[in-house]
Amino acid sequence: MNTQLQNKLELFAENTLSIKDDFIWQEPMAKRLASLTYTLEGKSINSEAIKECHELIKSEVGAFSTFRGNMAVYIAASLSLRENPEALLAHTLEVYEMLKREGFWASDYLVVTAYEIAANTETHNFEYIAARSMEFYKEMKSNIRFHIGQDDYIFAAMLAMSGIDIHEGGLKLRHLFSQLKSEFSAFISRGSIAMLAQMLVLGNSTEECVEHMLQLNRVLRKKKIRLDKTYTVASMGVLGMLAVDKYAFAEDLIAARDYLRTQKGFGALSVTTQEVLLYGVSLIANIYTANNNIMRTGVTNSITNLLIAQQVAMIAAITSVTTASAASC
Repeated sequence: MNTQLQNKLELFAENTLSIKDDFIWQEPMAKRLASLTYTLEGKSINSEAIKECHELIKSEVGAFSTFRGNMAVYIAASLSLRENPEALLAHTLEVYEMLKREGFWASDYLVVTAYEIAANTETHNFEYIAARSMEFYKEMKSNIRFHIGQDDYIFAAMLAMSGIDIHEGGLKLRHLFSQLKSEFSAFISRGSIAMLAQMLVLGNSTEECVEHMLQLNRVLRKKKIRLDKTYTVASMGVLGMLAVDKYAFAEDLIAARDYLRTQKGFGALSVTTQEVLLYGVSLIANIYTANNNIMRTGVTNSITNLLIAQQVAMIAAITSVTTASAASC
């Protein structure tokens, strides 16, 4: 294992252990995502700063607000990494209301969508991006009608913040979706295939990127590493953008998986294989982008956000199923 990856993995394991007991009532996967967010920034967890931002959120919203939901600790962690978390939270709440007026439904997805827009857009463009997000969302639904849902809110916003033409982006999405669904098992959620297509559209992918991704998937399958599953397949869109050596990447991912499995809190009873692999992909991609090993220009800054968005979608999907099951008991 190379030194960069070893250092990232050690920091992630330390951060995860540090945050584990500080937010007892928060969703465990969201705490791990908060830990990952700090790790990708190369920083050790600052629990006090996260707690302060968590209290700030609670002071600004009602008791039943979605901002107090499953993603609260992730939003608090993200805010704590910013110079002016008070202003950013105020802007996030402002954008959230704009998005609801556009027709988006309140949810954990929308909370993160609002944060992404507020954190990555100039204030005078908030209304424009909120409206453009809904236009992109409608365009995606018109092109892949039965496979676009609330978990695509974040990607709609990311597309809105890009310079991609809405109609052309929608057509490319439909083309990629049609191409990719024949490449992967029918047992993989078609919504996840749609998310993979969105990743590739956001990365301005070429046929070369798609072929590189598919070749990498074949190498990983031979190594018995299955990223071609419902909650991980979208991450392969990022890998298609990276100029990675297929065999070296496979070995790095195996090393990352094996290392994390030995760490406290990452046992098979606590963390699924797909979740562990996503962390490995995120950390390896972070190193590659830092080293400028990218296939397409202009995607470096978005790769981390794309992987975070996928993990947010996974967390929200899994927790919503868990909540529904508990409610039916």
